[in-house]
Amino acid sequence: MRLKLYRAATLSQAMARVRAELGVEALILGSRRVGDGVELTAALEPAEARPPPAAAPPRVDFHNIPRPLAERLGGASLAAGLAGALDFTALPLGPAAPPLLFAGPPGAGKTLTVVRLATRLVMGGALPLVVSADGRRAGATEQLAALTRLLGLDLAIAAHPVALARVVARRAEAAPVLLDLPGSDPFAAADRDELAALATAVGGSLVAVLPAGLDPAEADDMARAYREAGARYLVATRIDCARRLGGVLAAASGGLGFAEAGIGPGAADGLVPATPDLIAGWLARRAQDAIA
Repeated sequence: MRLKLYRAATLSQAMARVRAELGVEALILGSRRVGDGVELTAALEPAEARPPPAAAPPRVDFHNIPRPLAERLGGASLAAGLAGALDFTALPLGPAAPPLLFAGPPGAGKTLTVVRLATRLVMGGALPLVVSADGRRAGATEQLAALTRLLGLDLAIAAHPVALARVVARRAEAAPVLLDLPGSDPFAAADRDELAALATAVGGSLVAVLPAGLDPAEADDMARAYREAGARYLVATRIDCARRLGGVLAAASGGLGFAEAGIGPGAADGLVPATPDLIAGWLARRAQDAIA
């Protein structure tokens, strides 16, 4: 407790000095007449130490997350909620791993995803076999060939299941295999059959590549359709270019293992493994940007 004496000609003047110095919370403990005026004894209780207010959980309503999923994310820790609601996993990129076939709608970022993963493997000391099975899009093979040359890799080309099986069979022992597939419509039975045939021919795993920014219901439908075609993993691209990420979470909630997230333009660091903390950070950052 802080004590102080105040003297003034009148009681009102002494009170005014107390309020000016100690504020309205000051306590008057006593008063008496002295000489030609009055004396006040005032005190001020020290402010109680109060814990800082708990940080408010990030707003998830901004992202248009499907309601059942949003309700599961309503706890204190968004990262913990994501870990419980979604299946975060890693792509099998180690020695002797099954070939990975990257499928998605046109323009989803399949070719860039293959290049980024090849870059990661080369930087880690592995030399992957990169294969283009995209015989539909003009310039697709030339683009991928130019990028793989920068990594010191040769590009194999095989669009038919039989040719693809032969190419993969000739790979260097234990080399990871990354296959860039043509753009596909997961709702078309013919496209789903083609994806399944290519994956079966090489004993590989399909990876669905979907861009952020899709309508959540559309993203959910597409992810489930690719899963029906045999996809096991999800790569979400262009997270850095989307404001609302409800489509990403909707796609990841459809039974695919959420493996990779495209978060920037760089070949070496623009694609990173998806984790609950990473996605929680992007959700919170985008929601905060909307408020600012």
